[in-house]
Amino acid sequence: MTEKGLREIFCKNVREFRTRNGWSQVALAQKAGVSVNFINDIEAGKKWASPATMVKLADVFDVYVYELLKPPNLSPDNLNSLMRQYTDNVNDALEGVRLAFLKDMT
Repeated sequence: MTEKGLREIFCKNVREFRTRNGWSQVALAQKAGVSVNFINDIEAGKKWASPATMVKLADVFDVYVYELLKPPNLSPDNLNSLMRQYTDNVNDALEGVRLAFLKDMT
């Protein structure tokens, strides 16, 4: 992923968390202790937040910092589907090993 792509994800996630909470940019700026212009620039993809500001935003949104950088296609539903697929693949591999072991034992 490029820096530009990560910045796009970040700005969309900040906007999404803000609107999900029903906050204006002014309200978010006050809660995070930053300027309204800074929030506007973040959501427009014009500025990056420092790690310290990312922590402040995550605290305000009551999420982990990685959730501000997480692509939207990694939603819980998608993660559950990926985990099921991974688990199925692991189970299939283990079953193959078990059958091979049993075959060697006979």
